[in-house]
Order: sequence, then structure tokens, then C-alpha cells
Amino acid sequence: MDILREKIHSGISVTPTDSSTSQATPDLTINIPTPAASPWVQKPPSKLKQNISHEAPSLEAIPQVNKVEDEEQFTTYREKLFDQLGADYQGVERYRLSEDEAKERHWKRWGPYLSERQWATVREDYSANGDAWSYFPHAHARSRAYRWGEDGLAGISDNHQRLCFSLALWNGVDPILKERLFGVTGHEGNHGEDVKELYWYLDSTPTHSYMKFLYKYPQREFPYEKLTCENQNRGRDAAEFEILDTDVFEDDRYWDVFVEYAKDAEDPDSIAIRITAFNRGPDPATLHILPQLWFPNTWSWPLPEPPRPSLSYVPAKNDLPQAIYARHDKVKTRLWCSPSPLPVSATGESPAIQEEQTEGIVPEIIFTDNDTNFKRLYHGNNASPYVKDAFHDHIIPSHRPKSEPYGNDHTDYLNSRVDNSGDVTPMVGSRNPTPEPQQPLFVNPDKTGTKAGAHYIFRGVPGDGGCVVVRLKLTPLQPAKDRTIYDEDAFDNMLEERRVEADEFYQRLVTGPITDDLRQITRQALAGMLWSKQYYQFIQNDWIKGDPAQPPPPPERKFIRNKEWGHMYVADVLSMPDKWDTAFHCIPLAMVDPAFAKKQLDLLTREWYMKPDGQIPAYEWNFSDVNPPVHAWATFRIFKIERKLHGREDLQFLERVFQKLLLNFTWWVNRKDQGGNNVFEGGFLGLDNIGAFNRSEPLPTGGVLRQADGTAWMAFFCLNMLNMALELAKHNSVYEDIASKFFEHFIFIADAMTFKNEGENEESLWNENDGFYYDAIHFGSGRSQQLAIRSLVGLIPLYATLTLEPAVINRFPGFKKRMEWFIDNRPEVAQRNMANMKVRGKGERRLLALASKERLIRILSRALDEGEFLSEHGIRSLSLHHKKNPYNISVNGESYEVAYWPGDSHSGMFGGNSNWRGPIWLAVNFLIIESLQRFHQYYGDDLQACLVECPTGSGDYMNLANVAEEIQHRIIHIFGRDPSGRRATNGGNMKLDFDPHFRDYVHFYEFFHGDSGKGLGASHQTGWTGLVAFHIMQTGITCRLPKTPRTPRSVAQHYFDEHIESRSAQGDDSTINTPYTNYSEVPTLSDLSPDAL
Repeated sequence: MDILREKIHSGISVTPTDSSTSQATPDLTINIPTPAASPWVQKPPSKLKQNISHEAPSLEAIPQVNKVEDEEQFTTYREKLFDQLGADYQGVERYRLSEDEAKERHWKRWGPYLSERQWATVREDYSANGDAWSYFPHAHARSRAYRWGEDGLAGISDNHQRLCFSLALWNGVDPILKERLFGVTGHEGNHGEDVKELYWYLDSTPTHSYMKFLYKYPQREFPYEKLTCENQNRGRDAAEFEILDTDVFEDDRYWDVFVEYAKDAEDPDSIAIRITAFNRGPDPATLHILPQLWFPNTWSWPLPEPPRPSLSYVPAKNDLPQAIYARHDKVKTRLWCSPSPLPVSATGESPAIQEEQTEGIVPEIIFTDNDTNFKRLYHGNNASPYVKDAFHDHIIPSHRPKSEPYGNDHTDYLNSRVDNSGDVTPMVGSRNPTPEPQQPLFVNPDKTGTKAGAHYIFRGVPGDGGCVVVRLKLTPLQPAKDRTIYDEDAFDNMLEERRVEADEFYQRLVTGPITDDLRQITRQALAGMLWSKQYYQFIQNDWIKGDPAQPPPPPERKFIRNKEWGHMYVADVLSMPDKWDTAFHCIPLAMVDPAFAKKQLDLLTREWYMKPDGQIPAYEWNFSDVNPPVHAWATFRIFKIERKLHGREDLQFLERVFQKLLLNFTWWVNRKDQGGNNVFEGGFLGLDNIGAFNRSEPLPTGGVLRQADGTAWMAFFCLNMLNMALELAKHNSVYEDIASKFFEHFIFIADAMTFKNEGENEESLWNENDGFYYDAIHFGSGRSQQLAIRSLVGLIPLYATLTLEPAVINRFPGFKKRMEWFIDNRPEVAQRNMANMKVRGKGERRLLALASKERLIRILSRALDEGEFLSEHGIRSLSLHHKKNPYNISVNGESYEVAYWPGDSHSGMFGGNSNWRGPIWLAVNFLIIESLQRFHQYYGDDLQACLVECPTGSGDYMNLANVAEEIQHRIIHIFGRDPSGRRATNGGNMKLDFDPHFRDYVHFYEFFHGDSGKGLGASHQTGWTGLVAFHIMQTGITCRLPKTPRTPRSVAQHYFDEHIESRSAQGDDSTINTPYTNYSEVPTLSDLSPDAL
């Protein structure tokens, strides 16, 4: 104990000194050059007009502190907490999580809850034709108030989005401020909608006590038009045109803008914000930094108009900087805007000081209102002269209106709003408007409003690494209780303390001798997961009907989408984007914050999400579409992850979600099994263009599509419900009967993989000649046709597998008796399309699986063939076989073809922005890996028939756990550096691979090229792609470098146990995880026992 205390109190680094096990992330640390003599004066005179319409409360005097004595007595919160908790100390962030879960402190009240993009979303679409992309384009976003959410660059908000903060930038040449991300819409992109920016989520703790974001801002004019036009002009057979394909980053003429957030040690509502910008170009350059604080527009929609919240100006006084006072009936806080030091070079030298800059860079505090600029958008006039885009006009002369000057008589329009067709109509209930000024004064001279900014101008920032820093403090505390408001050193020390606590958290999580590169990948993947939270508000009834203070929406709009979801009343922080994605999001999230992961799955089954008939919403574009039923799997998986990593069993969560999933299972049975024969059609099931036809629409051939994947998904659903029921039966015997019911249902679904037609002839989804599962079109009258497409559809039946421990079976005699009766008395059903349940496997285990041993081996011979599914970077979604042998079917003279497309889609099906005809998707790979691990639980190493050749034809035989690990390593190789320094995901881009200011940052794309591993689709799909963090934690210790030979191994070291406190065999007692915890003491994810998997 004394040794641990000494390590903390000595102030040593939290990283081990042994370079072989180093856990530091030096390339992600911001090193701010320190000027030799800072010109910052702590008492800047206020040069701004002081006219405050909402008077802020008076401020307490700042106590005088002897700085030398204070520094000598300084003790970090980490040290204090360790002294308080002693042997129970598990790290500061883990302690905050426990405080938040116990509702002692609301650490998650503030977080990155702004959307990346609110424009062109379904919720903001009030058009007659449902064209969300055109109704609210990017060009409107700066001028038009949002109805349902907010977006912003590197932004944060409270968890009810009452108050928002984000960053705006200007390089002196752009036509607009850079205050939100830009991208092309579905109409503009040759492969659908896509963001066209360079940014990275570098760090975040689960409570958001520390966060870090990087945005690369060009010094040349941002190529908005070129990106749009070039992508519009390209065909679907061409690659997307990205910002790095333009010349804006030539000669490194750009800014690296880092944004850091750090909460106070014991106050979740006090947040330090540091913006650090580096000039990477060769020459001095000017940068405008405009932090913005605003209230979402909640007053333009109801009648009567509710009172507005207010922002007002607090002038500099004594040793205090200027501030913006925010007042809302639920939020009262201030944003303190300190003067900034002058720019410094990479060596710490300051440029020549101008006379007006001797006090540092004092920001201009500006105000406007978050109201739509009807004058700019629709040639109407505004109810107020101060509108949402006022800062653009105030700062950028070229942005100002060039037509008639402000002040002309437009009284006819002052009481008007614009309807959905663009026509001006009278505005109901408007008050007498404020007359517009005669001169183009765009910001409110009274310094009040609902949107405010602090405008910092940094001129002549030296090139080659010159640096500027902005420090802000958002806090409800009085300065007398928060010295970081006025003390730069205290501010930086506090922020650094939070960063060290984040290091501590992740070093405890990612244990063992894993390379620094893999540690960085894991941390950035999890940071992306945590930054991807979003406050999501949607009240379907209000959205369909429209708002009282606005013109009614077109009547035909009610029939475009989501009209059946009238019960939805949502206002929650969600892990975005789609709902079946959410199940996979929750796996890595459970590693760092099981409470948040559980809440996500719980929310989607609550009555304000799930329909009364049991359907779970699919995704915003069409809630009624059908995604795979993975919710039960994710629920039980998270339950087990929490049990393994944190030693807790949340049975209330498990039971609550299980009860709701009974409704969802019933919905599937009633709605997606049309013939009542357990063959499920399902629809597109998340796989977009994988088939020859759009599986969500009626077949052009006529008939009904019998889906191998749809039926397999339901078998998978059944087994997960069975598994959950057995777990709950340990505590409530009622669930034993329910487990028996799901056992029988699984048997009948398995039997339905061979279905009967009207003539009672059996027709199978299994093709004995090809050794593979296919979809089949059933035409009736005894006619059917298999669609011989070798795709994920034929691999998904492997997902339906479950190993039952003899101890579990013997614990429930009723379940055991029913199971054995069924096996003995219904052998024609129990043995035909599934593994033989009579044969006991390793440790006397029983196996429930769709694939028998013989079928499993035949499927794997294709799945592990590098000429078919197995690539250097995981399992492809379509076999390489179809590159030379495309599948073709002709219907009424029209040809439908499925060919191998390893990159972007060549089809417009489902918007064309995703492709399941060859690329690698981490979500489906994850389930294949876990299925192989479960099969290994049963077969072990003893059954020679289940030592499979991997890769096929290599002569190297492995057990199934080794095969799973090999696939995991290949997935990790998408992101990891190879010996030459390249990352596959970067697609050979030299700048991304080798530039010192790019090479350590990783994008987590939506999917990956089937041959090269290049990232494709959404560049920040850190939802299911964040699963790579799980793979690294599970097998990163044994992962070789990409493009290096694999060392054949016959047996992996895995423990099989039934206990929470069990240890993994992967541990090394001599390896130190953190200064506080021996690595071997930390539960790991490498346990593949039925209890853990």
C-alpha cells in the first residue's frame, strides 16, 4: 500500500518505463510552445460597449493567494482520492462512473451531444416529397434555425440540449465561417451522402471529464463547390472525390486545430475549454477563432411564443476576463473568455508585438439571436434584425448582403414566415417587430441575445508549427471558488490532470504487452464511440402535424414515411446512427461504460420507442424497415461483459429487456413468417444490395423469397432468448419453462431450413453440391429456385449456435427432461438440419446449432478460402468467385446481376452509399468470430474433424478458436501499421501514412475494400467499426504486424470457467498494467468459456 501511495505522490509518469510494454500515447499529446516572456496581462481593459439588458448576478471578489505557498501545497485529486479509498482505488474515472450511476454527481450531464450534421436530416424535412437532402441543404444551415436538434464543430451541450457550445473558424478567404462539417448529399455524391472533411476524435473518457478533438482547417479557400461538382460528375464506377484529392492541403497550408474539454475534479458542470491551433504551413498566416454559445430555438414553434432564454455580456473587471452569462429556467452559467497570449513559433518565440496587442489577444464578445434569416433565404424580412448567420456578416465582408441596404421599408414582410413551398405567408401570433437599423449592423450593440461568440483574431501566426491558444471556462461557480477562471497555470494544470486520469483509465483497460500503435487505435476507436453520442429529439405527432406558429406542412407529407410511429416521443442521448448498429455500438461501449451501453438497449425497448405490437424502430429514414434481430444477443453479451470485466450481474436489466424482447419475438413470428412455417422472409435485413433484387420490395419474378439469412437470424434470436431464459431461471424458476419453449422453437426453425411446398415436397435452402446455404424463390405449385449467390447470406446460419454446459442442464431438470424427450421422440426434426444434440462434446457439453459438423466444415472450406471469402483483412461479404463468375438471372427480358465489387457500390440501390457485394464489414465479421469461438467450446481440440485448414489449401490446420483469432488479427491489420509504416485503411495515401501530423490518426470507416482493406463509406462510422477495440483487447497480445508471416499454432491458451473472478491464461504476472494494478489481476476478454461468451 505504501509503495502504491509513493508512486502516486511522487508524480511519476503513469506509463511503465519498459519500452516493450509502453502504454503512452506521445503522438496524441498536444505540446504547446511556451513563449519566453508572455505579453498577456491579467487585467485587460474592456474596449467594448457595456449595455446589458439582462443583468448578471454580482461576482464575488477573488481571494488573494500566495502562489508559491499554494503550489507547494498542491495535491492532485487523484492523490486525494487514493488516500481516501486506499485498496479500493480503481482510478479516478472509474470512481466518477460509480458516482454517476449512483446519481451522486451527474457527470454525464455535459457531453458531445451535438449532431455532426443536423441539416438534410429526416427530422428537419417538412417537404411534400420527402426529399430531406434538398429541403434543408448545407447552404441553409448557417441561416436557418433548426427545429429538432443542433450541430456544431467539436461541440458539446447538456443532456437536454438546453445550451450548446461549439467552435467556428475563419481563414480570411472562405465565403463562410467554418462552424459545421460539410459533405455531399445523396443527390450530390456518386456513392451517396458523405462528409468531406478531415477530423478525428482523439480522446474521451466515459464521463467526458476529458475529451480531445482534431480538425484540419485549410488556409486556402475551402473547396465547397469543387467537392460537390466533381462528385456529381463522377459515375458509380469511380471512386469518391475527397478533400485530399484537391490542392487545398498542398505545401501543408492548413491549421491543426485541437479542442480539449476538461471538467473540474468535483464539479461536472464546470468545464475548461482549450483550443490550440498550429500553423502547419511554411508562411505566417491569420486565423479567426470564434467559440460560440447558444440556446436552441424553442420559441419559434409553439403558440403563444414562450419566454426566451438569454445570453448577456459580463465586462472585464479587476482580474477577471470578459464573460457571457447564460440564463435559462434550467441552466445558469457563464462562459469566461480569457485574453489569449500572442502567437508563438514552434521554438517559443513571439512575433513583433503591435502596440494594440501588448495586453494579448482580447476577444470581441458579440451577440445575435438564433432566428432564421428569412431575408437572406426567402427574400422576406425578419422579426428581429439579429439572426442566426449574423456572425458571418459581421466577420466576413463578402458574406454581407449586396442588394438593397438594411433599413428600407419592408413592413409587409415583418409579420410573415415562409411556408414549405418557399412562399411568404403571414406569421401567426407575431409581436411588433424591432425595426431594422439603417446601417448594416449585424450583431446586437446591446450585447444580449440567444447566440453569442468570442471573436479572437490571431494575425501573423508563424509558420512551421507556430501556435495560438484560447482558454475558456464554462462554469456556474463564482471566481472566488474557481481560480482556473483567471489563473492560466491553474487552468492548464487542471486540464493536464484530467488528461492523466484519462491515461490511467485506458491503461488499466488495455492491458498486457500490446504495441503502442494498437493502444492508440483502441483509444481512438473508443473515443469515436464516446464522441458519437447525440441528443436525439423526435415527437412524431408534432413532426407530422407541424407547429402552431408555422404554416401547416403539405398534407401528402403524412404518407411519406414513419406515419405508423405516432407513439414515438423521444428526447434522449443516443449512440448514433442506426438501431441495428446500436447493438454493435454497445459491445465496445460496455468495455468502458456498461451503464450507458445497457441504457441504449433498454431505451429501444421502452414504450416510447418500441411499437405496441413489439416492432423496434429500424432507422430514421424508415423506422418500419427491418434490421436483423440482434438486440437479444447484444443484451446478453453486455450482461456478460459487465460480469467479466466489472464483477457485476445486472439481473434487473437482463429481465427488463428480456420481457420486452418477448414482444419483439412475437412481432417477428407474426409479421415475417407469412406462411406460418418458420421460414422468414425478413426483407433487406441490413444487407442493402447483397441480393439480385431489392429484398424489401416485391420480387419482379413473383413468388416469395425464402431467406436463408432471415431464417438463420430467427434461429439466432431464439438461441439468445433461450440462453437469457436459462440465466434468469437461476434466480426465478418461471423462466425454465420459457427456456423450454425457445428450445422447441429453435428446433422447428432449424427444421424449416428444409421447407415444404404446397405439394408437401421438401425443398431445402442448403445446396448439397455447393456445400452452402442460398436464398430460394418459392413460386407455389411445388416450384422453387435457389439463387446460387455465395454471399454472407450463406454464412449467417453459422451465427445460430449455443453451447450448453452440463452443470446448467442438470440444474434445470424440467428443461433437461423436455430437451431429452424431444431428442428421443422427434429425431427426424432434431437431427436433420442441425448439429446432432445427442453427441456430447468437450466437457460433456451439448451443442445447439443450425450447422452440423459436416456442413460447418464445408461452409468453412469456402469461408476460409482466399479465392472466395477470406481476405487479408477479414471475411468478404461476397465471394471473390463472383468476380469471374457473376450471378445473373433474367426476368421478363431484364437482366439482374450480382458481381464482385470489392469497393464502392456500382448500384443506386439503397442510396448507393453502402455495398455488401464484396467489402468487409466488421459487424458481421464479429458475429462469425464469436460463432467459431462457440463452436470451439463444444468441439475443442480433440475432434480431428474440426481442425480446419486455414487458409484453405495452405496445409495449416487449426482449431476453431485459432481460426477465429486469425480472422480477428486480419481485421486488426486494417488499422495497424505494417513494417513499412502503412495502414491498409488509408488506401495507400502517402500523406496519411507518413506525414508526422497525420500518421498517428486513424479513421474508422463504415466498411473496407474486399481486396486492399481501404476504408470506404462514412469515414467516422465509429459505431460498429469501433468493434476493433474489442478485438485488440481480446487478441492484441498475440497479433503479428500486418504483412508479416503467421506463426502456426495448434492450440490457443484459453480458460473455460463459470466464475466471475476467473483469470485468463493470457496474463503475465511480471507485466505491470498501471502503477496501481498488476496486469494479471485485471479481468480480460480472452476468456472464451460459455460463461463469458
